[in-house]
Amino acid sequence: MVSIDPTMPHNSESSSQDESQCSKSLNERIFVLWESVWAGRDKEELFQNVLSQVAEQFSRAFKINELKTEVTNRLAMLEKRVELEGLKVVEIEKCRSDIKKLREEMASRNNRINCLNTSSDFARSPTRIGCKFDSAVSSFLDDNKKLTPRRDVPSYPKYHLSQETVETLRKPIFDVWQWEHNEMLSCLEHMYHDLGLVKDFSINPITLKRWLLCIHDNYRNNPFHNFRHCFCVTQMMYSMIYLCSLQEKFTQVDILILMTAAVCHDLDHPGYNNTYQINARTELAVRYNDISPLENHHCAVAFQIFSQPDCNIFSNFDPEAFKQIRQGTITLILATDMARHGEILDSFKQKVDSFDFTNEEHVTCLKMVLIKCCDISNEVRPMEVAEPWVDCLLEEYFMQSDREKSEGLPVAPFMDREKVTKPTAQIGFIKFVLIPMFETVMKLFPQIEEVMVQPLRESRDRYEELKQIDDAMNEVQKKKSENLTMGGKKK
Repeated sequence: MVSIDPTMPHNSESSSQDESQCSKSLNERIFVLWESVWAGRDKEELFQNVLSQVAEQFSRAFKINELKTEVTNRLAMLEKRVELEGLKVVEIEKCRSDIKKLREEMASRNNRINCLNTSSDFARSPTRIGCKFDSAVSSFLDDNKKLTPRRDVPSYPKYHLSQETVETLRKPIFDVWQWEHNEMLSCLEHMYHDLGLVKDFSINPITLKRWLLCIHDNYRNNPFHNFRHCFCVTQMMYSMIYLCSLQEKFTQVDILILMTAAVCHDLDHPGYNNTYQINARTELAVRYNDISPLENHHCAVAFQIFSQPDCNIFSNFDPEAFKQIRQGTITLILATDMARHGEILDSFKQKVDSFDFTNEEHVTCLKMVLIKCCDISNEVRPMEVAEPWVDCLLEEYFMQSDREKSEGLPVAPFMDREKVTKPTAQIGFIKFVLIPMFETVMKLFPQIEEVMVQPLRESRDRYEELKQIDDAMNEVQKKKSENLTMGGKKK
């Protein structure tokens, strides 16, 4: 047994007051216990008492339990915060160091010149020299230019979607006009989470935010082909996934391809269609040999964005899986070229009666038709949601036809403001494009008839009634003019 001297000296005056008091109290207790030992008490029991009291005194002196509890609580809070935010320490440091530089790059990008002239290699006349590098052409044609990802996230607020909004978001009746851009970004983010894509493919939530912000920044402010159209098409795809129970028939990779292609399908659209690009011999038409120049450009911009590590939601895919995603996305975006409409629909019609969901060719063809349906699905929506889109589309058409007239290019009658009306623009499109395509899809998914095909039929009937009214009014106006002319001749 170690000898304990009750006469051992106290701490020096340089020690802290707390330590002195603790030591003094400890010594006093030890001294009392020591006397008890020599008074004949059980030595083993007293020794245990000594050890217990010494441990208690040290525990109180250094507050070990309190410190342990505090440290544990703080660690739990930090872990929860990291989990909720989805942030990595490395990313945070990277964000802080690069924000200033990236903002400068973004400002530089906004000041880029959109109108450049090249040599006269493609000149068609003395007054039309070279290819056109103006608002009809992408700002990302230069291979040396890089898209600038947004790292100062989250730069749009995280909206809490009500249960009513969550449920309506899954339906074609969703009113896309009631939402600001930040709200649409939050809705898109919700779709990726809700479909299980973020969890199943280990997509970093912050990377998803950056990608969506970069997508938003690379849609132009056209009357029709803008970010709201992107959201509209993606929301319709999301609703079809639920309506047709596609997650029960497709793989999650297929669902990821459908959603991502919908988001990217019109990236950097210049507001002038392929016909203009080809007739005007723009750089896009030259670059892609007049073969779906816009759709090829949308694909190129999409994967230029994915090439940025901060925006690559596919970073956890191995090379072979990424190759599959890339090929699938490109196939669907290229399918949105209306010049291929007949070819794609005919191919689907040949397969639909004996459709096989285990046949890769059949599934690919169906995915192509699905994105086509979503791309031109505005008339499926309620009239108050669909009709403003017609005005937007006609405005974009008239901008192009005015330009074509000024440049001596051919003008399509359905785009000429002097020839087209809203009813005439829609009747033929609904009757000969939309209804046949949706009715073919209905053979595979009968559940779309009530919520998608029937609204198309009602829209067709409504525009035909409007056309009859317009024709009647025109006839009355024509007779009035004839009467005025006859009256003038009699005088």
